[in-house]
Amino acid sequence: MLIPFLVVGGLGLVLLVVSLVIGDVLDHFELGDGLISGTALGVGLTVFGAAGALTVSAGLELAWAYVLAALLAVAGYVASVVFVRSLARSSDGVPASAVGLSGVATATITASGGEVSLDGPGELERRLAYADTAIAEGSRVRVIEHSCSRVKVIAEHA
Repeated sequence: MLIPFLVVGGLGLVLLVVSLVIGDVLDHFELGDGLISGTALGVGLTVFGAAGALTVSAGLELAWAYVLAALLAVAGYVASVVFVRSLARSSDGVPASAVGLSGVATATITASGGEVSLDGPGELERRLAYADTAIAEGSRVRVIEHSCSRVKVIAEHA
């Protein structure tokens, strides 16, 4: 009787993938101050299915397979909730704005895109950039807008 475990585990895997790709689907319901998590529920259901299938395949009685799978699923769920909360607490919060920072165009920048390397604290990588007028590679630029990971820049004149 592997079918129930495979179905539950498969549903858990789908929920887990959806929660990781799209975002936590249960996060919008504000249930239990983060106690109900789509990611953690996906982990729990996947662990239930895998543990149940493995215990039945190992020859344990079906009743013991359900008990062991349920215990491991609860442990997986709790571990996931604790891990996600720990990650949320350790996040840096709102990213600092790049408006006002200067840098260098590492590729030609146009209205449709380009790339810059900024001279600010924590600016180790390049950023996607765009500008109203074309800016040649190697030109000094200044950020005038910051939206997500993209910045709008203008050419700096020496």
